[in-house]
Amino acid sequence: MNIAVHGRDFKAEDKPLVQQVFDELSINQINVQVSESFKKILGEAEINTHSDKIISFKKPENIDIVLSLGGDGTFLETVSKVGASEKPILGVNFGRLGFLTSIQPDEIKPSIHKLLNKQYTLDERNMLHADSEIALFESGTNFALNEIAISKTDTSSMIIIHAYINGEFLNSYWADGLMVATATGSTGYSLSCGGPLVMPHSENFIITPICPHNLFVRPMIVSKNSVISLKVESRSNNFLVSMDSRAKVIGDVETEITITEESFKAKMITLEGSNFLNTLRAKLGWGRDVRNRINSSAVEETS
Repeated sequence: MNIAVHGRDFKAEDKPLVQQVFDELSINQINVQVSESFKKILGEAEINTHSDKIISFKKPENIDIVLSLGGDGTFLETVSKVGASEKPILGVNFGRLGFLTSIQPDEIKPSIHKLLNKQYTLDERNMLHADSEIALFESGTNFALNEIAISKTDTSSMIIIHAYINGEFLNSYWADGLMVATATGSTGYSLSCGGPLVMPHSENFIITPICPHNLFVRPMIVSKNSVISLKVESRSNNFLVSMDSRAKVIGDVETEITITEESFKAKMITLEGSNFLNTLRAKLGWGRDVRNRINSSAVEETS
């Protein structure tokens, strides 16, 4: 089996866990390639990768699986590197929340064994694609797994975003911004802006305003087949476009951005024993009543 590994800076206390990943891969005689940026970080941290091979994500023919070491942000960056090759990705969570990264640090060894024994399924997720008359990001990377967002820059006042669905006018949003999220992204930025939770394979997109001044606008769920067009008005004559973990300031407010479904998908590895509903309960704390802890503390103080 050939595995590529990508990651970003990690905490000093996570160093033994990162080393454990590479040790387990080596023990199981897996051919390992590491991304160039992560290789440098690992070298500075004195991590032994047991391999000198560097992965070229532009030509990943000799790769079966990609491991993402970090949080959800690292996972999204890994998706942007894998792109149209659709190589399966498995996330090891060294971050905080970890909706996309299914392996917890204490599960590294058994998870790698499940991987080797093919005790997993491939979970295909729809993604978003953006088109514009000007260059947004590097050619071939104008896609996102979680969301594509338009927002004001740090120093600008509120912007106006005129939104259209399949050529028909939807609304003019006076807001800090507007995002189009996938079902996968419903647990991310969209959720924090009041968007709904959507089952991953619902094949819908969510239009969610960011801090709207139109008090009665609400997030809207639309079909994945929708063509969503966005036009911006801004006093500062610029705005920010972000796709997952990437962002760019656009200085041409005449630019129209069209968002559609991407032609390829993100393939996420789900190990046996994992599922979306379990993740929701664990990450969002469903079923945990803080009143129980408060009452227990009160009893202890009075006893």
